[in-house]
Amino acid sequence: MNIKVITKVKNRDIEKIYRRGISLKEIRDDFNNSHSNLIVAAKVNNLIKDLQACLYDDCSIEFIELNTEFGLKVYQRSITFLLIVAIYELYRNVKVTVEHSISKGLFCEVYLGRNLTSIDIKEIEAKMSEIVLEKRPILKKTLPKAEALELFKKSGQAEKVSLIEDLKRELVSVYYCGNTYDYLYGPMLSNTAELSLFALNQYRSGLIIRIPEITNVKIVPEFSPQEKLADIFNEAEKWAKILQCDYVEKLNAYTRKDEIYDIVRISEALHEKKIAQIADFIVSHTSQARIILIAGPSSSGKTTFAQRLRVQLRVNGVVPITISLDDYFHNRIHTPKNEKGEYDFESLEALDTDLFNQHLVELLNGKSVEIPYYNFVTGQREYKGNIIQIEPNQPVLIEGIHGLNERLTSKIPRNKKLKIYISALTQLAIDGHNRIPTTDARLIRRIVRDHKFRGSSAVKTLKQWPSVRNGEEKNIFPFQEEADIMFNSALIYELGVLKKHAEPLLREVKQTEAEYAESSRLLDFLEYFVSIENDDEIPVNSILKEFIGKSCF
Repeated sequence: MNIKVITKVKNRDIEKIYRRGISLKEIRDDFNNSHSNLIVAAKVNNLIKDLQACLYDDCSIEFIELNTEFGLKVYQRSITFLLIVAIYELYRNVKVTVEHSISKGLFCEVYLGRNLTSIDIKEIEAKMSEIVLEKRPILKKTLPKAEALELFKKSGQAEKVSLIEDLKRELVSVYYCGNTYDYLYGPMLSNTAELSLFALNQYRSGLIIRIPEITNVKIVPEFSPQEKLADIFNEAEKWAKILQCDYVEKLNAYTRKDEIYDIVRISEALHEKKIAQIADFIVSHTSQARIILIAGPSSSGKTTFAQRLRVQLRVNGVVPITISLDDYFHNRIHTPKNEKGEYDFESLEALDTDLFNQHLVELLNGKSVEIPYYNFVTGQREYKGNIIQIEPNQPVLIEGIHGLNERLTSKIPRNKKLKIYISALTQLAIDGHNRIPTTDARLIRRIVRDHKFRGSSAVKTLKQWPSVRNGEEKNIFPFQEEADIMFNSALIYELGVLKKHAEPLLREVKQTEAEYAESSRLLDFLEYFVSIENDDEIPVNSILKEFIGKSCF
């Protein structure tokens, strides 16, 4: 029996007949010449499949290339497995953990019973290259749940055992390369021959494995360390140790035993203590640094953080004044447009930085200024008599995506500014080899918030997300290391709470919609978590309340 396959190539639909049971990899080989980049996976009827998947019915497929966000995730996951295989083949009784994303790569710890050395790094890199040259297959086997559990019990991977036990599915996908096997969250490439682009760098107590970036998937860029971000990740790791909760299975255990609300209270106390320390630092510097700039990516909790910081500054006897960057937009007629011809409000050029800097200089010189009001309906700047003046040692709080960019406040000397970067840097991991991407946690926050407060469907939020991410890559992430202070807004328990809010919204996405693949991926991800039911146990000033509702702010 044959099947009909409709393949989208260069915006054209090409229909072909194939034998029933053909793999996506075989079909890919038919279309390699039609794609300028490596094909790493495919959407089959809007469901993500790896290239080892076989087709048994008529379907539509859309290949996923390396130069896409999802394509790079597939490649990074495959490279990580290659790293694990190489380390296991080089050393005995070794443990590898995948920690977090940093410096355009993944930071990993290798526990050898001694310090990792530069010689080790060279040996690991050489072993990885050797495995690439061997063109080893990476085989995906779908095992009954009981068989997979027995497999990981034998290898002593307790956190994987607990995790798989929680899954409602009866079949589990396990990937094999040589004698190494692993349970990894998401599709991978099927042969090591396609994994030649990577680089390793020794970094602090571990290593960073790097791959090409979306802007150029043909080369691995130069290494650029991010020391301040690394410090905040170290702090996140300390918080996880304080909470005794590093993996999802431990969070689920707390939830089942009804001990989760102790975790909630301790997590919130850690946030409050950190915000209080930031306020103390600001107060000790306000004789010189009067302009406090707060920036961070979407759904990082900037609004609640700024309000809680105001409270802590008041505790110190300091009353800050807040200025919104939104009120300094150019009149719409002068707003730049993006490549799609749409108004680009995220561009720095959308702001009247000359007027903004003029007002800041005048305020610091003790003068009064009239702050404009931007009317988003008319697209015009208006003046409504909002005149402000600041007292000596009174700080000005400014929240906005460009806060870390020196061009925003170019007329203000650097020593008169304090820059705060806020992001949700997840402390929790699925298990030792499967981290939780910060972007996934923020996306789930945003889906819940956009529905609750903006009446947006999950489809609408998912449609907008690539544009949001593109704006972050251009306007926020390049300036992270400019920050004087970093605050991690992630709460270790939050995905257990967000699950019950997000799942119904994600289930509304229809399979006919392009966003179905991403909604299905997020639903699979949320399946790992036991739902935390009682939102009333979460403090009203929690950053999480900004997304689920009932915030006191």
